[in-house]
Amino acid sequence: MNKINFYHSLIFFNVCIFLSAFQYLRDKNLLILSLFLILSLGISHGALDHIKGKKLLRILNYKSSMIFYIFYILIGLLVILLWLLFPKILLFVFLIVASFHFGKEDSEFINYKTNYDIIYLFKGSLVIIAPLLFHKNETLEIFKNLNFDISQSLLISNEFLYLLIIISFFANILISLNKQIDVKSLLIMDFTSILLLNYFLSPILAFTIYFCFLHSIRHSFKLSNELNRNNFINGFKEFVIKAMPLTILTGILFLMSLLYLKNYYLLDSAISKVIFIGLASLTFPHILLEYLIEKNEQA
Repeated sequence: MNKINFYHSLIFFNVCIFLSAFQYLRDKNLLILSLFLILSLGISHGALDHIKGKKLLRILNYKSSMIFYIFYILIGLLVILLWLLFPKILLFVFLIVASFHFGKEDSEFINYKTNYDIIYLFKGSLVIIAPLLFHKNETLEIFKNLNFDISQSLLISNEFLYLLIIISFFANILISLNKQIDVKSLLIMDFTSILLLNYFLSPILAFTIYFCFLHSIRHSFKLSNELNRNNFINGFKEFVIKAMPLTILTGILFLMSLLYLKNYYLLDSAISKVIFIGLASLTFPHILLEYLIEKNEQA
């Protein structure tokens, strides 16, 4: 499994170098393409949550799966409501939670044993820090569109952002200690790929490529391996079949939200809101589900 992840990172690293060479990609946001990729490849890695939910219910000795669906949907709707009421607080919390989520799930195959989750937080924070450093005005404009104005904050000074990037690099080093050379190389390639994407491409396009082709695919590989530990290819086919219904349903809901918001905002602004508020409404219940399964399996 580590070999699959290594070759995936190697291919992703070279693709990032290749994409960075195109001036057209540097000059364009490609928001519609980004939305399409997120609605297909991006959200698919969470499309087996209903299966994980049933697993959690079995652990907790609940028989009705309706309990999971009700709570999962309610948490997603609650996130959207709280975003509308307290956008600054919720986006700030979402950025922290997302950083931890990216750092942890991108490293799960390493079996890094630690009680210091802050290491995952610093590792994953690169996804948030890099666009702020390399495309500060564009990133701040996206935040403003989400009612989160931090243009006057000292936290976005270049000196502080460079410090966080250095800390993120050392978080990768800590995770790779006592691991094989391919794991060390993999983490360095991931780190460099994210920097390359955010240096050359616009923030949303850079995030989309990372989210869909590194984060989502890596987690999909993990799920495929869990579905069939003897044959990865068959496991991946099974994953695609099982993930398709919820991926399509979620995509339809996102598009319906976009059509509604387009009546009140410019298209680019509406797409940004759908991407980030939509991802937040999926990320919180997804992370909570992963946490509950992990804790109850250890109990």
